[in-house]
Amino acid sequence: MKCSKDAFWKCLKRYISKTIIVLTILFLFILLQISGGKEMMAMLWAQQIMLGKKTYSQVPRLLKDKVKEVLIDSGAEDLVTEDKQ
Repeated sequence: MKCSKDAFWKCLKRYISKTIIVLTILFLFILLQISGGKEMMAMLWAQQIMLGKKTYSQVPRLLKDKVKEVLIDSGAEDLVTEDKQ
C-alpha cells in the first residue's frame, strides 16, 4: 500500500474499513460453523441412541435439548428418558 503524505489518513481509513469488513465476514463464518457443528453432534448422538449404543442420559448437558428435538422429530420420543445406569 503506497500513500503520499497528504493522503495518509485517507489511505489508513480505507485500510481499516477493509480490515473490519474481512473480520466481520470471518466472524460470521466461524459463528455459522459452530452452530452447524452442534446440530451435527446432536444428530450423531440421536443416531447412537436409536441404535441402542448410547442412552439419552449419557448425552452431554449442552446437547440434550437438541438431541431431544432430533429424537422427537424422528418419532423416537420414547427414547428420551433420564434413566440412571
